[in-house]
Amino acid sequence: MTITVSAGFATSMDTPAHIALAEELGYKRAWLYDSPALYPDVWMMLARAAERTSRIGLGPGVLIPSLRHPMTTASAIGTLVEMVGADRVHVGVGTGFTGRFSMGQKPLRWADVQSWVTCVKELLQGNMVEWEGGKMQMIHPAGFLAERPIDVPFVIGAAGPKGKAVAQEVGDGLIIAGGNPNSPLAWQASLVSGTVLAEGEDTSSHRVFEAAGHTAAVAYHFFAENGLGVEKLPGGEAWAAAYADLAEDERHLAIHDQHLVAVNDRDKAFITPEIIEMFGAAWTPDQLRSRLAEMEASGITEVVYQPAGPDIERELATYIEAAKG
Repeated sequence: MTITVSAGFATSMDTPAHIALAEELGYKRAWLYDSPALYPDVWMMLARAAERTSRIGLGPGVLIPSLRHPMTTASAIGTLVEMVGADRVHVGVGTGFTGRFSMGQKPLRWADVQSWVTCVKELLQGNMVEWEGGKMQMIHPAGFLAERPIDVPFVIGAAGPKGKAVAQEVGDGLIIAGGNPNSPLAWQASLVSGTVLAEGEDTSSHRVFEAAGHTAAVAYHFFAENGLGVEKLPGGEAWAAAYADLAEDERHLAIHDQHLVAVNDRDKAFITPEIIEMFGAAWTPDQLRSRLAEMEASGITEVVYQPAGPDIERELATYIEAAKG
């Protein structure tokens, strides 16, 4: 099996330490989520991680263009490149799920993502670009940023045909959350979360609930926020009723509470052992290796594992140990 194993993090103040451990364990890259309403600043945590690592790839996964001005983003990328070198930096970009929904906004149009990525890449090359009616260029003096041109890969977070087309136009790779990539790009990453079962353990374990419950909960969030019919999911009507007392323009705040970190209080009744098993959020080591082989056969070149729960160190260690057999 040749699939690359990387780590993804719901960015926290402890993430730099977790990235240092991931490097020791042999993870290829670290991807940090960028949801300002939930997590600390992604670039600050990447800089802190840069100071305590020497090999592992570092980058946001994924940035939301509406939250980051192109020049601000180009400067942040250049700063990280100056700290660790361009060969260790990658940049993920998407239309926004939690990053926008958690602030009451819908995802961006793909055309806007494409123009933003194009602008940032041109800035990194040292070119003059026009944005919002003004011309701008990276004119940092020597010693204030990495010298231009700055070449780092951009990986586009997409699932549908429009997003995949944008990935082919302006990206160096594609990152998806489940499903088949169906893309000709050579770099195809897939984000996964859950937990590796200990010998004799099953999904009724409280440890499994803490480490993998968020994986099942996010399915309800995704269906509800994207208007896909949450009632199609087991207990979906009751789940929706659990949020019905909230004002419609404030409901998103409760839905995204603890998003990809833990199971919030309103979701707890619905995240049963059966639901965790149904969403494939817990695996024996053999099941994990079989799943990785299936992913590789579908065209996935990199798996990005996001640990959760009170013992991130345990999750990181057991996942890569099981993955490598």
